Amino acid sequence: MTYIILLFRSVLGIYQFLMLIYIFMSWIPETRSTQIGRAIGAVVEPYLSIFRKIIPPLGMFDFSPIVAFIVLEFAMQGLINILL
Repeated sequence: MTYIILLFRSVLGIYQFLMLIYIFMSWIPETRSTQIGRAIGAVVEPYLSIFRKIIPPLGMFDFSPIVAFIVLEFAMQGLINILL
């Protein structure tokens, strides 16, 4: 059972890391249009788009990724507590 929890935590940790890379890529022009940027976007954007529909950008700032990180962390902790 602990291996399943470790695997689950590792996969979600990698997903959080990909989200962070994708967010940083928005700061550098043209990085999201590269092949790697499109691949990361294909994985991360469906999850982030849920929060972008709920929380619109305020000016130039998009706070939806922060909420997405928080929700993912709470979901991860909740599922780990259920499995234990």
